Amino acid sequence: MQKLSVIIITKNEAHNIKRCLESVQWADEIIVLDSGSTDNTVQICQQYTSSVFSTDWPGYGAQKARALAKATHPWVLSIDADEQVSDNLRKKIDSHLADTADINGIYLPIQLFFLNKKIKYANGSSKHMRLFKKSAAKFTESIVHEDLSITGKTEIWREPIYHYSFESIHQLVGKMNHYTNLVAEQRLQNNRHSSMTKAFTHSMWMFIKIYFLKLGFLDGGPGLILAFSFAEGAFYRYAKMCYPKKEA
Repeated sequence: MQKLSVIIITKNEAHNIKRCLESVQWADEIIVLDSGSTDNTVQICQQYTSSVFSTDWPGYGAQKARALAKATHPWVLSIDADEQVSDNLRKKIDSHLADTADINGIYLPIQLFFLNKKIKYANGSSKHMRLFKKSAAKFTESIVHEDLSITGKTEIWREPIYHYSFESIHQLVGKMNHYTNLVAEQRLQNNRHSSMTKAFTHSMWMFIKIYFLKLGFLDGGPGLILAFSFAEGAFYRYAKMCYPKKEA
C-alpha cells in the first residue's frame, strides 16, 4: 500500500473531532491545522497525532492548502472534523490504493446523518474529491466552498465518508446563517449580482429539487427540515447580497 496522509482543519470541534480521528488512526500520518480553538480541540488532537499546528484563519481554501503543504506522503485524504471514514472506505483504501497507479484523484460519496437518521435522499450534492495524489492536487483560495483541482485521471468509489454536520435544528440554523454570510461576501467580492427575485426563485427551486425531485420526502421529518433549510439558505445567499452587512 502507498503511504497516506490525512489532513484536517479545526476550530472548536471538541464535540466532533474524537470520532473523526479514531476513524483515521490507521493512516500513516495525520495533520491537524487549528485556527484558534477555545475549547479542548487541540488537546484531543494531540492525543492522536503529534502533527498539530496552530494558525490564523485565511479562509477554507487557503487553510486546506496549508494543510496539504504539510503532508509528506504521496496520497492525501482530506476530511472535515465533523466527518468519519466508514469501515468500508478504510478497507477499500487498504486493499485498492496500491492499484491506482494511473489515477490521481478519487471522488467519494458523502453520507449525511441528521437527527440520528441516515439521510438517503435530501442530501444535495453527495460526491466530492477527497482522496488524491499530493503532486496532482491544488486547492482554490476561496473563503468558503473551496474547490480542489486535480490534473490527470480520476475515478469514483462507492464507499462513503460519514458526515455529521448538524446534530440539532439549532446547529443547522446557525451553520446556515454562517455559510450564507461567507457565500454572499465571496460573490460580492467577485462582482456577482443579485436581486430579491433571484432570492425567491432560487429558494423555491431548491425546495422542489431537494424535497420532490431528489425524493427528500422519503426521509420523513428530517428530510422536510433539510429541504426547508437548503431553500432558506438559497434565499439568504441572494438576499444578503442585496443588503450586505455594513462594516461597524
